[in-house]
Amino acid sequence: MNRYLFSDIFQENPDGSLSPRRVVSVNGATFGQGVSFGPGASFGGVNFHEYRHMDIAGEERGGILFIQGFYR
Repeated sequence: MNRYLFSDIFQENPDGSLSPRRVVSVNGATFGQGVSFGPGASFGGVNFHEYRHMDIAGEERGGILFIQGFYR
């Protein structure tokens, strides 16, 4: 498992929404660039806005970052 900076995986847009910088998968939900979501929206049961100041624990396979958790 590797450690990633949240800001290397997601960008915060001017309107406060988040967008992935690369293809990610969490709890079976896979999404990538071109997707944006505001506070309260969940992917794979995770509201990424709650974790935006934490590092990401994950593993890359086949060009997809599989998010496994967050570091406090």
